Amino acid sequence: MFMPLPQTSTHVGYPAGAVDGDATVLAVLPRETAGEWLVITDRTPFHPLDSGWPDQPADTGQLVLGDRRLTVLDCLIGAAAEDSDELLVGEDIPVRRGEQGWRWLVLHVVESDADLTDLAGAPAGLQVDARRRRELSAGHTGCHLMALALNAVLAGRWRKEVRTDGLGAPDFDALAITSSRIHPGGSTDTYRIGKSLRKKGFSTDGLAGELPELSERVNGRLAGWLATDAPVELAAPGPELTARRTWSCLLPDGTPTIPCGGTHLRRLGELSALTVRLELAEDGSTLVANTIAELA
Repeated sequence: MFMPLPQTSTHVGYPAGAVDGDATVLAVLPRETAGEWLVITDRTPFHPLDSGWPDQPADTGQLVLGDRRLTVLDCLIGAAAEDSDELLVGEDIPVRRGEQGWRWLVLHVVESDADLTDLAGAPAGLQVDARRRRELSAGHTGCHLMALALNAVLAGRWRKEVRTDGLGAPDFDALAITSSRIHPGGSTDTYRIGKSLRKKGFSTDGLAGELPELSERVNGRLAGWLATDAPVELAAPGPELTARRTWSCLLPDGTPTIPCGGTHLRRLGELSALTVRLELAEDGSTLVANTIAELA
């Protein structure tokens, strides 16, 4: 059965911290995986996996439709050109999120042996797993703080002028990162420190031997920031999924801002501890930062 896609992008509530809400089902589409369906609503508190930078996992939870309660197994981003009802999902989307002439949709993945296409137009309740969301938010907030602290600690290793972060330090994180993965209560960030970074002016001399001291200095800076209980803000110009959101935190050193599509804590006092362990690959080409964010 053909079902037209919504004509407007999904409105999202997760940047403001929403973990539940009411919505209207606009479309239900079967997936290639038997028994799985994509439910599209006009608005949602669910955070989907970003198709361009998949750092934070999708929210999970419940979709309540009358007396039916469906488990949301995953949450993805879909897109369709304005003149088409062909839905493209995740890595199959050929343009960047927010591209003009496209509709951007949050897809709730649910499992059901019954045909769900008759649900289009029905009211729905959406309930995110709030505990898991908070743990992921802790990991994401910790990830940004770790990056800023790491930038500051590595500042003396730069021999050339490069772009700086929101606190004025050379932005090692932005210049070297190859992947970032948020998980409940932490993150794993991988940095490439090969020939291209050295050409930009970063020195790797003696880095392996200094890692314990560097980790200690990063952790000391993080502990000092947590003690301030500084407020965290995720600003968005509008409710659309495509709105460009920015993270900021009122730190003693300044108020850095970082483009971010994830979810976050509201204050640093929500964390009881934030620590990082730095590891260098044997060939010295990759630095990995393993961050643990413990909720208070």
